[in-house]
Amino acid sequence: MEFLLIEFGGNTLQSWLIACVITLAVLLLVGLVRHVSLRQLSRLEARTEVAVWRILAAVVKRSKWLSILILALFMGSIVISMPDKLRSAINSVAMVALLIQAGLWAAAALRVSVEQYRQQQLSKDPASVTTINLLNYIGRIAIWALVVLLLLDNLGVNITALVAGLGVGGIAVALALQTILGDLFSSLSIVLDKPFVLGDFLVVGDLMGSVEYVGLKTTRLRSLSGEQLVFSNSDLLKSRIRNFGRMFERRVPFNLGVTYQTPRDKLIKIPKIIREAVEKQAKTRFDRSNFKEYGSFALVFETVYYVLGPDYNEFMDIQEAINLHIHECFEEEGIEFAYPTQTLLVQQQP
Repeated sequence: MEFLLIEFGGNTLQSWLIACVITLAVLLLVGLVRHVSLRQLSRLEARTEVAVWRILAAVVKRSKWLSILILALFMGSIVISMPDKLRSAINSVAMVALLIQAGLWAAAALRVSVEQYRQQQLSKDPASVTTINLLNYIGRIAIWALVVLLLLDNLGVNITALVAGLGVGGIAVALALQTILGDLFSSLSIVLDKPFVLGDFLVVGDLMGSVEYVGLKTTRLRSLSGEQLVFSNSDLLKSRIRNFGRMFERRVPFNLGVTYQTPRDKLIKIPKIIREAVEKQAKTRFDRSNFKEYGSFALVFETVYYVLGPDYNEFMDIQEAINLHIHECFEEEGIEFAYPTQTLLVQQQP
């Protein structure tokens, strides 16, 4: 066994053999763990719809054989004697490989997570998909920017001045693009906070329409008269928005007036007639009906009821049925609706 003591490159042949065994062992062990993990995660992913298994499977798939080889060579080099500069270079190469591999893992996890969220939102709010893709893009830029900074720091580059320069440059770019960036972040707020979604009917100031598209810079509404209304996202979020798409029920107040010649016993019947007209309709809830005031030309009754649904066409059908029922009952009772009249008194002078 004396040949094992033969020196080569400053190390005995025995040391080189041990280094090779360690390298092969690490390579085989990590490769075996990768293969078994992929099989088990694929089975779990097929059996269940748990998102974490899909994310872990994507992360394991992004484990590159080159990174595994560099790790195995680094582990094997530990038992080898070498100059300090060469040792430092090997350590740097191993750290670079580790950081790049970590970036690949993080990017894969982000990509799968965003893709799953995008598939969930595709049926609920298709307009948000563009913004979700942008989030994925921004996230990947952030991941690789961090990896590059760590690589430069590991290679001995002073990144303090670089980060400061990037900060100043970022401020300059942000000032130049503040309008576009404002709309962009407003778009992210709309997607994440969801003040409205596709299909909601909005009233913004004196404009109204159904949400048709939510983009990175603008949101587009389709008005009742057919034209498209385009709002910048930042201006839209600064406005007072009335979202009728979130309405669960509609409060409906209305007044009607009868003539001053209506007998008191008929006045007592009017709230009962109106209550009957409301309760006769499906999807309504009666609140009140009262003799409100003596008007300038009519005795005014005020009624409040609720339509149990947001649909405007359904509300108008119900209101029409109530009006027709009231009209029919007033005809039967001989109650007259009031309309603006004036009584002119003419007196003859002697």
